[in-house]
Amino acid sequence: MPKVAVVPGDGIGKEVTREAVKALRAVTAGSGLELDLVEWPHGADRYVQTGQAITDAEFDDLRENYQAILLGALGDPARVPGNEHAREILLGMRFKLDLYVNYRPVRLFHDSLTPLAGKGMADVDMVIFRENTEGVYVGMGGVFKQGTADEVAIQEDVNTRKGVERIIRAAFEWARANGRTRVTMSDKSNAMEHAGGLWRRVFKQVAAEYADIQSEAKYVDMLAMDMVMAPERYQVIVTGNLFGDILSDLGAALVGGLGLSPSANIHPGRIGLFEPVHGSAPDLAGKDLANPFAAILTSGLMLEHLGRPDLGRRLEDAVRDCIAAGETTAELGGTLGTTAAGDAVARRLTGA
Repeated sequence: MPKVAVVPGDGIGKEVTREAVKALRAVTAGSGLELDLVEWPHGADRYVQTGQAITDAEFDDLRENYQAILLGALGDPARVPGNEHAREILLGMRFKLDLYVNYRPVRLFHDSLTPLAGKGMADVDMVIFRENTEGVYVGMGGVFKQGTADEVAIQEDVNTRKGVERIIRAAFEWARANGRTRVTMSDKSNAMEHAGGLWRRVFKQVAAEYADIQSEAKYVDMLAMDMVMAPERYQVIVTGNLFGDILSDLGAALVGGLGLSPSANIHPGRIGLFEPVHGSAPDLAGKDLANPFAAILTSGLMLEHLGRPDLGRRLEDAVRDCIAAGETTAELGGTLGTTAAGDAVARRLTGA
């Protein structure tokens, strides 16, 4: 029985996670898959009460005893304005559990949701593989003469041969396993010659092992423009931590927003972390307004990670059917609240 740590977190995370769990119970009923869903209290409430975000012993517990983590959202600017607990939990999970693949599908579920004129569902269907444990997000650097006119701030961009190769290889392996025929690598090697040069060399070497798959390298600014102009050109994109963060949110805008954007943080063969990327949205919390679809789609990625892609597809189909029927929250043009939108998905899964 797969053991899953359910971390609702803060703000709307608690509400959308509740609906994701509801959908998980509906889709797994009678499927032969039983999930041991264990709720973890980690978030601003615990941090404010105890001063602890997450301990080393808890990381060990996750690593040794769990197969997946379902995270709602983290962030409580009123009580934790520096967001320390969110960094310790989320970045801690990514780095300490070595979840080097951030996997972001960019899939349009209804033609009306894209802001791109003349584009439809057949045109927007790509995945982004973002390196998740290196780059500028490792926190290397410092500040000199802070607060003075001579202040200097340095942020290091860390790229290792191992880190670059394994994310590129993961993208090619996924492309081959899923019938995709082109992998695009994105960098800024014309301005960042050392980091970009490493990415270009490794990409060329790894691509040579996958002769059945087309490969191309594009500067990130050109790729961002082309994703808007011609999204149909792209199937699998692989890039570094910072560029992947930006491109994947651009991708979300192409398909209807962050409320429809699932995310997975994985290390093949190990525990995975699954989170929608819309944040805790404290201004919406407690109002039954948040869109639960990203959390539900994220739980579908988790099911795929747990060896049941068929159940993940059922969740995706249920969300797609709700969108087609107009059974959505307000930002997608519907009239449903968070709970009712989750109920609409569950009804399609149970036939009730």
